[in-house]
Amino acid sequence: MTIVSQAVEPATIVFGTDGWRARVADDFTFENVRRCADGVARYVVERGEQERGVVVAFDRRFASEHFAAAAAEILLARDIPVFLAVAAVPTQMSSYEVVRRGAAAGIVITASHNPWTDNGFKVKAPSGAAAGAEILSVLEATIAENGGIALDRRPIADAEAAGLVERFDPFPGYEAFVRRTIDVDALRAADVSILVEPLYGAGSTWLPRLLAGGRIRVTEIHNERNPFFGGINPEPIRPNVDDALARIAGGGFDLGLLLDGDADRAGAADERGEFIHQLQVTGLLMYHLAEHRRLREPVVVSVNNTSMAARLGLHFGIAVHETPVGFKFIGPEMIRTGAMLGAEESGGFWFGMHLPERDGIYADLMLLELFLAEKAAGRWPVSRAIEQFHELAGPSFYRRIDVHVERPLYPETKRRLLVDLREQAPSDLDGHAIHRTMPLDTNDGFKFFLADGTWLLIRASGTEPLVRVYTEATSAELRESMLAAGERLVRGA
Repeated sequence: MTIVSQAVEPATIVFGTDGWRARVADDFTFENVRRCADGVARYVVERGEQERGVVVAFDRRFASEHFAAAAAEILLARDIPVFLAVAAVPTQMSSYEVVRRGAAAGIVITASHNPWTDNGFKVKAPSGAAAGAEILSVLEATIAENGGIALDRRPIADAEAAGLVERFDPFPGYEAFVRRTIDVDALRAADVSILVEPLYGAGSTWLPRLLAGGRIRVTEIHNERNPFFGGINPEPIRPNVDDALARIAGGGFDLGLLLDGDADRAGAADERGEFIHQLQVTGLLMYHLAEHRRLREPVVVSVNNTSMAARLGLHFGIAVHETPVGFKFIGPEMIRTGAMLGAEESGGFWFGMHLPERDGIYADLMLLELFLAEKAAGRWPVSRAIEQFHELAGPSFYRRIDVHVERPLYPETKRRLLVDLREQAPSDLDGHAIHRTMPLDTNDGFKFFLADGTWLLIRASGTEPLVRVYTEATSAELRESMLAAGERLVRGA
């Protein structure tokens, strides 16, 4: 039997809430990376900002440095100077370099916390924040036209000889930048022992280097490059961090600090090896800025983040603003309101006094600062500090599950969830009466509230055949009941 081959159509490239991600060697190819870089080049040229240059960085994933070089060669062919990272760096370091250098844009080759099979392409605006509509519109228009077209490239060695390539190591400048707003020496002097889990990612060695030279004891695990990520997704949640939690539970540590694959997300664990979930981290960071730093600027949270933010806002007199899911919504709202903190459910945090982008390393330093302040106030160990925090902020039993749907059935599943539920919302969830139903502003799901503040959120993915189900409940039993009810809604059971 002979299989007749067909001409391959150019891959469809869609930029989501934080860049484009795809499977390596399937859609994530050198050709498609060049197509994306061509879009960035067009944006820079159309604005007449070639002289400002573009920052290009990459993570530790398979061939990331080679994909970064391919992107750089497209820029260089347009006589756009390139500032190229000397090694894998956390994503937010590209934001720092864009801001420090006044660059026209930034490119980062990373798939963040995605499975090891993937890689991705992120774009930074001149502000250092994730690219907004003004960049993405040019990018998407370019990609729509350049599929299958040979693009001009200039070899890096040739451009480097011409002075168009500058290699950079962001660590010294970043450390100095962090010292503007965090007393690093005070953290170094603390008599505590912490375990750092970077999940083999680009954040490896950064926290130990920042905290070196003092009394604090820092143990970092899984810090070697491993593009397979040990067989886990490099997202700092359970079960991916279970090895770190077990090591902490074995004794000898006061706190665990966690990072994702490109170090723009943060997480934590207490001295018993108990995972501190992402919504708790949101509340703890807000509490720290208000209680210990005495700040009162607004806070911005995504719709799937914690209800503790609203309760803390009432207690401290802080305005809390809610946005759709994604930093493309959180970032602009932070700028509009002058917020001190922006937080997404997945563990990404943006601080108003820091970079205009998520920074897991900075968030982990803030968590360390928080718990040291609690220790000084007599609320120690970490587990006790968290117990007392919840006496103020209220309960938070949170979990998220992804309900995968067979691809042929997904269109009908989405129609049932997004159309039928709008016309006839359920009156209860697993026997618990629904107090209020709120359609999401992005028209991709619903949020249901019980009278006690417990909520369930159902959100259909626009890029994968799955539905995300989130809940934050007032008890562990109610949390599991809500998740079961949410999965039944998704499956039409």
